[in-house]
Amino acid sequence: MGSSHDTSGEALTGDGPAPGTDGPRAGVTDEKTVTEDGTELERSIGLSGALAIGIGTMIGAGIFVFPGLAAGQAGPAAAGSFALGAVIALLVALPASELATAMPKSGGGYYFISRTLGALPGAIVGISIWLGLVFATAFYLVGFGNYAVAVLAEAGVPVGGIPIVTPLALLFGVLLTALNLFGTENAARLQNYVVGILLTILVLFLGYGGLDSLGVFGTASTPERFVPFGLTPVFTTAALVFTSYLGFAQVATVAGDLKNPGRNLPLAMVGSVVVVGILYVATIFVATSAFDSGTLAGFGETAIVEVARAYGGLGGAIAILLAGLLATISSANASILSTSRAVFAISKDSLVPQYASRVNLAYGTPHVALAMAGGPVLVLVALGEVEVLAEVASFLHLVMYGLMCVALLAVRRDEPDWYDPEFRVPAYPLVAGLGALASFGLLAFMQLASQIIGVVIMLGAAGWYKYYASNVSIKGVF
Repeated sequence: MGSSHDTSGEALTGDGPAPGTDGPRAGVTDEKTVTEDGTELERSIGLSGALAIGIGTMIGAGIFVFPGLAAGQAGPAAAGSFALGAVIALLVALPASELATAMPKSGGGYYFISRTLGALPGAIVGISIWLGLVFATAFYLVGFGNYAVAVLAEAGVPVGGIPIVTPLALLFGVLLTALNLFGTENAARLQNYVVGILLTILVLFLGYGGLDSLGVFGTASTPERFVPFGLTPVFTTAALVFTSYLGFAQVATVAGDLKNPGRNLPLAMVGSVVVVGILYVATIFVATSAFDSGTLAGFGETAIVEVARAYGGLGGAIAILLAGLLATISSANASILSTSRAVFAISKDSLVPQYASRVNLAYGTPHVALAMAGGPVLVLVALGEVEVLAEVASFLHLVMYGLMCVALLAVRRDEPDWYDPEFRVPAYPLVAGLGALASFGLLAFMQLASQIIGVVIMLGAAGWYKYYASNVSIKGVF
């Protein structure tokens, strides 16, 4: 079958063009991506929208789930764990930024890897990330339902015993998919608003809590030593919390929708990691100033709510729950957008049936790819049990991050004529090498079940490539 399907056609009709021969930026304008066969996707997302995608995807578990778990393992030094995670994320974000400015097309890591390492690694990454983002989106939507119920409960609305988590998650999954269908600018506008409100709440909370902890409003809080359990837990906790930084690469996935990608891609990827890293470190500082690590560990996944209650009473608890609600909305919205672009990219390259790359002429969005993103998400939400799948998504992302660093090393070694990035990583062998080692190394700290499922998905993707698309050759072709 792999040798018989056609690879020609036009992007506007959905039979995406066979890879052409023009350079990666030859068809890029400020407003749209143009190919020899016509318009691909409208470039409707600016720098603020790109930052909102990166920040909105990452602000989630890092602030609303991990503080109690991380403090229980490393104490106040968990702030160092989050800082270490941010450094590792930057080691990947810098190579990804260079690759993205050389190849600013939809698909992100899949596109970079397929054009530098070949179709087989690209297919493994592309299909794996499609499924991984589906898993992650389902997790975010279930989290939205749980936060919505918690907000209602704190506000005194009787919801006990009423099974509304799954219906709420399904409803918002449908609404977010529909929003992305009716124009990328609509999804980007929602992302900007949600992330803006979310950051306002977090900055006010962390600002007040930080000043209180420093003694501006009273006595400074120093409940315990900074490193109560030694240095080793700082590194093991960094592996745990690194999943909080997986969202910055979603910016590269929607590169085909970005205005001025040569400037906005690196600024958005690096900037989102820096902003979120600062917020994470500040959160641990405030949390461990309010309670000792044992108490925070006892609170578990609701620790940050109790910290907010300690500083702001019931109003503080409701505000931080509302922030968690917004965080799950922004993460789910950005993930649906990114998932559809991953499907769009692998379909255009004929690694999956080409009808998935059809673009709706009225709205300029890949409607079939959006259905292939939103549909499986709704099925997983309805089935439940998405927690393990969320870590599988992290496993698959780490594989992609490591391979992106390898891709930079490979393309810089040969430096083909078409490779002309607008941003170049300083000391690239060291940065990319450390990024690859850190990404692959963190895989060893994940649950065995997640590792097994992740490997099975990758092997399945490789099997699909051999069966369906073994004749496709896209290395160095645009």
